[in-house]
Amino acid sequence: MEVRKNNKIDETVYTEVLDNGMKIIVIPKKNTAKKYIIWATKFGSIDNHFIEPKSNKEIEVPDGVAHYLEHKMFENENGVDSLYTLMALGLDANAYTTNDHTAFLFAGTENFYEGLDELMEYVQKPYFTDENVEKERGIIGQEIGRYDDEPDWKLYINTMDCLYKINPVKLDIAGTVESISKITKEVLYSCYNTFYHPSNMIMCISGDFEPEKIIEEVKKRLYPKEKIDEIKRIYPEEIKGINKKEKVAKMGISMPTFMIGYKDELDEDKMKVNIAVEIILNSLFGKSSKVYQDLYKEGLLMSELDLSYEFSNTYAHVLISGESKDPRKVYERIQEVIKNETINNEDFERSKKKLYGDYVSEYNDVENIGRMYLSDAIKGINSMEYIEKMDEVNLEYVNNILDKLFKKNESVISIVE
Repeated sequence: MEVRKNNKIDETVYTEVLDNGMKIIVIPKKNTAKKYIIWATKFGSIDNHFIEPKSNKEIEVPDGVAHYLEHKMFENENGVDSLYTLMALGLDANAYTTNDHTAFLFAGTENFYEGLDELMEYVQKPYFTDENVEKERGIIGQEIGRYDDEPDWKLYINTMDCLYKINPVKLDIAGTVESISKITKEVLYSCYNTFYHPSNMIMCISGDFEPEKIIEEVKKRLYPKEKIDEIKRIYPEEIKGINKKEKVAKMGISMPTFMIGYKDELDEDKMKVNIAVEIILNSLFGKSSKVYQDLYKEGLLMSELDLSYEFSNTYAHVLISGESKDPRKVYERIQEVIKNETINNEDFERSKKKLYGDYVSEYNDVENIGRMYLSDAIKGINSMEYIEKMDEVNLEYVNNILDKLFKKNESVISIVE
């Protein structure tokens, strides 16, 4: 077992890779009533083309399979839905699918081990029939329709379409009504047997646990599985540069919304870039920045800007979004700031302290801890490294990233009017 302690924040993380290849991460929180567990497979919406390990055949599956599979995992042969079983135990249970992983989770103060029994049973024992797969098609079709009518989702997916030419991150996670019509129980079993193998899975647990004991409890509940070769994913090679400059959608909203995107094509340590970008965004466009105050006073911004940096093993981008009666005017002003400004030492120190404080505050809640460590582990990162990397990020590095990622990069804008 690997033990990693950071004295600065007084936190310790325990990581064990089991004989079957599954990684378990435990972040103990003494004297905490709530317990949290999240179990994920590295199978998301971008993983629709791969080599099946057992047959060594190249497989292409319809868009939306990872999300469809997530929905079907709760169904059992006895007709009982595992989600309701967990909720009946007083546990807050859920599941979700992203671009690069699918996760199943629950949190609660009591009945943790009963919940663990249920979680590890349904994730390891899928039950797909022609009938129950067909029944789900209508449910997911309605969900796709709801997302199509959601302005925030439309804003995001259109931004991805502007930034990327062929990267599957631009695909809708749930697929389309047409693509899910091609999903069968055979497709689901093929994907399950490939991606839901322990060697492709990560579990994070946080709460008042003894690491060795909780890991033993997990081991007791694992089904034996044959070893498989490493999964070979096939991704299209993204073309340099953006796909299109702008995309506009019209929907029934009272105030236009916008999202500005920058595609990160730098060959740099993404953790360090992430830290630098957050410092840049907070310094230039955070609530205390001059440009935000000016735009707000002029009535061009209705609220704080949403500022984020998203990255995985196959994509990375910066997003700036908000509401404005004149999105293009806001875009123009943001571009002016990026072109003319650099980060000064005062803003650098202030933003770095804020970033450090935000990171440390994540450890106040077991759910935040679990999600953070899981999301990073999917990318091959230990979240504890953020504190160590922060010490490596200086003012010179931040302004270098500002120059290379923002000033020399073409940006895109998505607008919903």
